Amino acid sequence: MSELKTRIINHIIKVEGGYVDDPSDSGGETNFGITKKVARDYGYKGSMRDLPKSLAFEIYSEKYWDILDLSVIELMSPAIAEEIADTAVNQGVTRAAHFLQRSLNVLNNKQELYPDLVVDRKVGPATIRALGDYIAHRGNKGEVVLMRMLNSLQGAFYVELSERREKDEKYIYGWFENRVEM
Repeated sequence: MSELKTRIINHIIKVEGGYVDDPSDSGGETNFGITKKVARDYGYKGSMRDLPKSLAFEIYSEKYWDILDLSVIELMSPAIAEEIADTAVNQGVTRAAHFLQRSLNVLNNKQELYPDLVVDRKVGPATIRALGDYIAHRGNKGEVVLMRMLNSLQGAFYVELSERREKDEKYIYGWFENRVEM
């Protein structure tokens, strides 16, 4: 396991905090940001207050990092891997993949850099290849632009969510404080 993966997942666990049972939170009862449903899906039967941090780490590793091939993305851009992991944890794996694919499609200069991706909300070989081609062509400045785009999509989603569900206005300040970076 890479040092970056360990650092990022531990940071996510720290930001998510400990046990919470906020009736306004759509996720319901959580510990370390892991919902009761997800914990049960992983076979955990105990009280959410007692969820082991090691199990939370394992869930983040398998359910968010591994499924998005972030170990491969990390080799191209640690910052992009971190951003995608954060979005996946807070907005879902498919939304994180969706944001990446949409961004890469509009950054490909009318398919001069690489072919358009099918936006299937999965990070597979074509998405990895397009990201590699993008970074190879655009370099460090390109990474900055892609990061801004991913953060903008993440932030726009939080605003839209709070507009649709007034109860989420309670969380939007914290989402922008802890999740959206420019």
